[in-house]
Amino acid sequence: MPSIAESFFGLIGKKTGSFLSDIHFASKLINDTFYWALISPFKGRAIRFRACVSEMVQVGYNSVPIVAVISLFVGIILALQAAYQLQKVGALIYVADLVGVSLTRELAPILTAIIVAGRSGSAFAAEIGSMKAAEEIDALVTMGINPVRFLVVPKLLALMIMLPALTLFGDLIGMIGGFLLAITELGLHPYNYFQQTVNALVMQDVITGLVKALSFSVVITIVGAYQGFRVEGGAEEVGRRTTASVVVSIFLVIVFDLFFTAMFYFFS
Repeated sequence: MPSIAESFFGLIGKKTGSFLSDIHFASKLINDTFYWALISPFKGRAIRFRACVSEMVQVGYNSVPIVAVISLFVGIILALQAAYQLQKVGALIYVADLVGVSLTRELAPILTAIIVAGRSGSAFAAEIGSMKAAEEIDALVTMGINPVRFLVVPKLLALMIMLPALTLFGDLIGMIGGFLLAITELGLHPYNYFQQTVNALVMQDVITGLVKALSFSVVITIVGAYQGFRVEGGAEEVGRRTTASVVVSIFLVIVFDLFFTAMFYFFS
C-alpha cells in the first residue's frame, strides 16, 4: 500500500502531466489554426468561404437582437449613474463624455464578447464535442480532411469579422440609449449632447475597442474548439466541456481586457 508521501507526490505528478498535456494540445491547436487560416491559402489550400459566411450569420447576424437590447440598457444605466454624480456639481453635459468613452473603450467590447462567448463559444464546443463523441472527427481524418481547417478556421475568421462589427454596433446603440435618457429625463438639448459626444471621442477610443474585440474573437474561438476536441466520452462530457468553454472564455476575455487596457493606458 503506497504511503501518504507517495500518494501525494503521485497526485502532483499526475496533475502536472495532465497540465503539460493540455498546454501541448492547446499550443498545437493554436499553431494549426493560424497555419490553416493565414499560411495555407498562399499554398493553394483555399479557405472555405461558404462555411465562413454561414458562421458569420450564426455568430454575428443572429446575435444582433441581444447585443442591441443589452447595449441600449447599458447606455441608459451609464447615463443614469453619471447623472447621479454630475448633477451635484452642475455638469450634466459631461454625461455624454462618460457614456461615449466608456462604451467605446471598455463596456461594448467586453459585454459583446461575453454575450458571444455564452452564445457562440459554447456552440463551438458543443458542435465539435458532439462530432468527437460520435467519432466524426476520426472519420474526417480518415478521409484526409484536416479537422482544424474544416471546422475551426471558418469559425475563427467569422468571429474575427463579426465581433468587431458587433462591438461597433453596440457602441452606437449604447450611445443612443444614453442620448435618449439625456434628452428626456435630464433635460439636455439634443444638439449639445451630440456635439459633446463628438468632442469627447477620438479615433484611439474606437480603435482600442476594436483591438480588444479582435483579440476576444481569437480567445473565444480557440477555447471553444479546444474544449470540443478534448471531449472523451458521451453526452455528459460534451455538456461539461461546453460549460467549461463559457467559463474559461469569460475568464480569459477579462484577462485580455486588463492587458490591453493597461497597454493602451501606459503607451498612449
